[in-house]
Amino acid sequence: MSQPKAYLLDLDGTIYHGKHRIDGADVLIQHLRNSGIPYLYVTNNSSRTPEGVAEHLRSLGIEAAGEEVCTSAVAAAEYVAKESPGARVAYIGEDGLYQAIQAAGLEITETSPEYVIQGIDREFTYHKLTQALRWINGGAQFIMTNPDLQLPADDGLTPGAGTIGAAIEAATQVKPVVIGKPSSILMKHAIDRLGLPAAEVAVIGDNMRTDIAAGAAAGCSSILVLTGVTTRENMDAHVRATGIKPDEIYEDLHKLVSSI
Repeated sequence: MSQPKAYLLDLDGTIYHGKHRIDGADVLIQHLRNSGIPYLYVTNNSSRTPEGVAEHLRSLGIEAAGEEVCTSAVAAAEYVAKESPGARVAYIGEDGLYQAIQAAGLEITETSPEYVIQGIDREFTYHKLTQALRWINGGAQFIMTNPDLQLPADDGLTPGAGTIGAAIEAATQVKPVVIGKPSSILMKHAIDRLGLPAAEVAVIGDNMRTDIAAGAAAGCSSILVLTGVTTRENMDAHVRATGIKPDEIYEDLHKLVSSI
């Protein structure tokens, strides 16, 4: 793999585990900054605004600014705005999605929306499922921020946006347009912000089925770090499931830094 000119960095499992910084994450970011190498943080998390993500990173001792963060919520809202500027949108989600929809100049409505954008919603109810069913059956296009079925929490796993999306898909029999990883849409959104060809960008992540698969789909090179989901023990299973191999593999972030 030729030396990339920029990097797209996964967060959970690569830079941190929840409220805990992964060893070497601060060193990696400082090295990229000192070397003048462009990078962006790319996350499937639709609940936080980019500034909220940056604030979380700073609380872990990692330098970050909101403009360095690409979220599935922002990518979803901008996808709709590009396809249909000013469209009428209903949403199922949290503040990060609400803020992204507003910033994209879309009209939020619960009456005859043209699109339904759905992300993580920890107050999801049967009423909201019924609304989504009726909106989508009424002709609204179904957009899902990310397909994650499970999310890690401090006290164990919780259902992710993909679980909610699966319920809506089952009710409507309509498959959503998926924005977040492993879809290439979020990655292409981030690549466009870097202003470089995909072939000159590398994705760094811990998850073969999301980060590495999305990087490959977008035409990027990929760097797997064994700091999260993918391990030496389960890697073969992930390769068989995705049909993809990362370009480089590192045991930890310190070894990655030494290669950049």
